[in-house]
Amino acid sequence: MQIMNIEKSKSATPGSLHLWFPNLFEFKGGIQVYLHDVLQAIEEALPSLSVCILDKLDRIKPVDKFNSTNYSFTFSGHFPDFLKTAHFTFKVITKSLINRPKFILCGHINFAPVAFFIHLFTGIPYGIIVYGIDAWEIKSIWKIKALYAAEKIISISSYTRDRLINEQNLSPEKIELLPVTFDAERFHLSPKPNYLLERHGLKSNQPVILTVARLDNSERYKGYDQILLAMPKIRLAIPNAHYILVGKGSDRPRIEQLISQLNLSDCVTLAGFIPDSELCDYYNLCDVFAMPSKGEGFGIVYLEAVACGKPTLGGNQDGAIDALCNGELGVLVNPDDLNAIAQTLIQILQGTYPHPILYQPQILREQVIARFGFEQFQKTLAKLIQTKLLPTT
Repeated sequence: MQIMNIEKSKSATPGSLHLWFPNLFEFKGGIQVYLHDVLQAIEEALPSLSVCILDKLDRIKPVDKFNSTNYSFTFSGHFPDFLKTAHFTFKVITKSLINRPKFILCGHINFAPVAFFIHLFTGIPYGIIVYGIDAWEIKSIWKIKALYAAEKIISISSYTRDRLINEQNLSPEKIELLPVTFDAERFHLSPKPNYLLERHGLKSNQPVILTVARLDNSERYKGYDQILLAMPKIRLAIPNAHYILVGKGSDRPRIEQLISQLNLSDCVTLAGFIPDSELCDYYNLCDVFAMPSKGEGFGIVYLEAVACGKPTLGGNQDGAIDALCNGELGVLVNPDDLNAIAQTLIQILQGTYPHPILYQPQILREQVIARFGFEQFQKTLAKLIQTKLLPTT
């Protein structure tokens, strides 16, 4: 991955930065990937910056990751579950009091009340990273107090930023945007992989709709139900259309039952868990990527699909608006409108949807990299740290 040259030796900010993260290594969800990218960007762009990472749920750091001598890690994951929170809280408080960092950055809003109390007693400024549903409709009085007292709030999308401003009456100047990034080198244009066509009994010219999502009972907002409910109408127009749902989770038995009730067993494949090495191939297997969600803070899968040159459909009520650049890089639909979902997917598969860029895979790839590639993410984060979090004096 390309390393940004941002006058490293001259502009690296002096002092120390404390990062409070839920976890980074042993579980790979959207928040973990984002925080991993944050840490990597700091390591590469600001190598002289002293950084203390306090990690609540992991037990140890991989030997090949983040070996800068300016990095220190403290883990609480090796404690029993009922002690993890207590140990983590004790460590963030004691290290803050002993080290007196110049800035504390909370990797989740759940940590913000502790940072708020530390700030009250010490004056140490802090910031909070917000993602999606974690920061929507907040009711906790201590989280709200922490938001108001924070020096900065970093939002991964303008959608979440705008909801925070409207719901909590926060000043727009308090919130900075740091959109999600992705590893563009892992995702590329390619023909449909033969081994996946054979694995799933598909023909090379068969229209394929794809969703990649965690199938958890708490994440039905991702919209895979809507695709399933739209499939009968889609098949009336395109009889050989096939839907592949990639992911595992506790919601799978209910999904299997819904597939049976809709008589879709012959046109829906639940691919289950797939290794990272196959993810790009699955994107290239499809003709359209569709996830009409209404609870995504951003949705890195949209970026990955577009980087593979695929027409991409998202919902118009969450962070997909940011990922697809208000429809410039894809199509946004009402996630509750089954007819709109079905008709839009039919048009895309038939090549008649009135958005020419959907059918120009190389341009799609170039534009998503220019806007959300790691180089841009690194540059934005370095500037944010140097000018807003730890301004030089």
